[in-house]
Amino acid sequence: MSKKTGETTKNDGKKVVARNRRASFDYHLEEEFEAGLVLTGTEVKSLREGRASITDGYAHIDRGEAWIENIYIPEYLQGTWTNHAARRKRKMLLHKAEIIKINQKLKESGRTLVPLELYFSGSRVKISFALAKGKKDWDKRQALREKQDKREAERAMSLRQNR
Repeated sequence: MSKKTGETTKNDGKKVVARNRRASFDYHLEEEFEAGLVLTGTEVKSLREGRASITDGYAHIDRGEAWIENIYIPEYLQGTWTNHAARRKRKMLLHKAEIIKINQKLKESGRTLVPLELYFSGSRVKISFALAKGKKDWDKRQALREKQDKREAERAMSLRQNR
């Protein structure tokens, strides 16, 4: 699949609506999960237009149910009084065993659930999220340094091969 938002391939049938690119920079991503979302009609229509933001979102477990909060799905422009609130609490659809597993891992200190991607899988809206642990500032600097060193090494190798 291409890196650009909204492009699909025949193999996976997945149309990405929103990506959280800061997630891997701000967190050590440990385990990834996929869940369905309970949405209203106007939310789905707004997502079909490709409008959403999940960068400020977070997920949590409350009374045996998985919820995601603070993801932004703007109001549908042609919606009427049935329109939805842009930043509301939305339920995630997971199996009970997955919820229990996630909840046990969340109880470990410093763990959180971070949304990674919001996408259509066929006609269903899915969200990919990860169990993550926050990075310290020095971790972020080290990651940037490693990325820069790798980029410089690749540049030097390509220059050497082109001679």
